Amino acid sequence: MLEYVSSMTETTSLNARIADRVRELRAARGLSLDALATRTGVSRSMISLVERGESSPTAVVLEKLSVGLSIPLASLFDAPAGDDALPAGPVARRVDQPEWRDPASGYLRRNVSPSGVGQPFQIVEVEFPPRARVAFETGPRDVRVDQQVWVLEGSIEVTWGDERFRLREGDCLAMQLDRPIMFHNATRKPARYAVVLASEPPPRR
Repeated sequence: MLEYVSSMTETTSLNARIADRVRELRAARGLSLDALATRTGVSRSMISLVERGESSPTAVVLEKLSVGLSIPLASLFDAPAGDDALPAGPVARRVDQPEWRDPASGYLRRNVSPSGVGQPFQIVEVEFPPRARVAFETGPRDVRVDQQVWVLEGSIEVTWGDERFRLREGDCLAMQLDRPIMFHNATRKPARYAVVLASEPPPRR
């Protein structure tokens, strides 16, 4: 019971951080709710719920928002500017690395990289449940984002546009995030993999 309460508290706290980040990034880009809805295909009402911390958005929704805001998905889990809740600096201690579970697929992602260090790449660790599947529908982006997926345990299938790759423990796949991508764990065992993302700075508006 205590673990459940702790998990719910962490989820609520992270949803609040995502809410602050989306609101902050949208304002910095001069986008109204309607404009961001048009850019992302996410409804205005859903974006409003996310920004108020009243929704637990899925990974698919967050991916669409990140594309519309011209940032990698992992950046939505960074602390907003001026937030002193997390220690600043070049080291991200394990206890301070934010974890988030996708309410749709159940996959657990952890931002490994320190927040706010100004480097063009980020490291994320993902625990993918058996039989889980998540499909990111977005295609070309305003800024180039490159990604490498390194399987640490188990195996996964990655569909990148019209290409499909079966990755086993130790395999690493490099790709550009310029077309729809689907991750699928077709096995009865959980999988774990690391994602390294490298991105260009967002365009000036």
